[in-house]
Amino acid sequence: MMAAAAILATGCKSNNNPQTQEEMDNKEKAVAVLKAIETGASEPISYINAQNYKQHNLGVADGLDGFGAALAGLADFPEKARVNTVRAFEDGEFVVCQTDYNFFGPKAGFDIFRFEDGKIVEHWDNLMPYDGSKNPSGHTPFDGTTEVKDLDKTAANKDLVRNFVQDVLMGQHPENLTNYFDGNNYIQHNVSIADGLDGLGAALAAMAEQGIKMEYFTIHTVLGCGNFVLAVSEGAFAGQPTSYYDLFRVENGKIAEHWDVMETIAPESEWKHQNGKFNGLK
Repeated sequence: MMAAAAILATGCKSNNNPQTQEEMDNKEKAVAVLKAIETGASEPISYINAQNYKQHNLGVADGLDGFGAALAGLADFPEKARVNTVRAFEDGEFVVCQTDYNFFGPKAGFDIFRFEDGKIVEHWDNLMPYDGSKNPSGHTPFDGTTEVKDLDKTAANKDLVRNFVQDVLMGQHPENLTNYFDGNNYIQHNVSIADGLDGLGAALAAMAEQGIKMEYFTIHTVLGCGNFVLAVSEGAFAGQPTSYYDLFRVENGKIAEHWDVMETIAPESEWKHQNGKFNGLK
């Protein structure tokens, strides 16, 4: 958990819940709740509001009872749970965590928690299976820079990422692509794409040859702290409804690094609640 500790040491805290030096901040609480999946520790569960906890993972029932039922199911799974949160940051009432999971199988995941009065009241996530392989440039979905810096540039970096998603990923102004990058200097952690704009272009061309379209329709939220910004979007991949979580590292006003998790959105008939995948994000 050394990488997580490096990021957890730095702020973008909400001013709504001032804490003493001895108290855990919201980032630490969120990471502890996730780690409890692995350790079985009971104390972190107290960081969740038992009377008011809304779940947006469509495969987990609502409320604290739903979370508990999901954890109980791990007892029947042959592999031990593993939870290693690699990056975490706070943006107002929200905490974002990026985690290397073995949770009903190895996965790469992002979790978003919303806090009220120091308690978790809402949870969103995006998960995808991960087999441990590296992309063409030798990167995994987790490696790379973890240091949070440039806190004074948080708002500008969030605007940059939102504009990039709109211009390029949503296709509103694709001609602006190169404006968002420092030439070909771009580190890519997508499991199928190589570094640089050259790698991105080659991957998109290969998908086009196979008739695969990657579409972004809606941005649901953009959360950030300093040089790290997460965009949560809804769209389609190969014709299937898809949730996109894209984490960007911004350096000197340019996108320098990218991690992502794509998840196919289950049909509504399979949902375990009616809270929706994105409702409440802002």
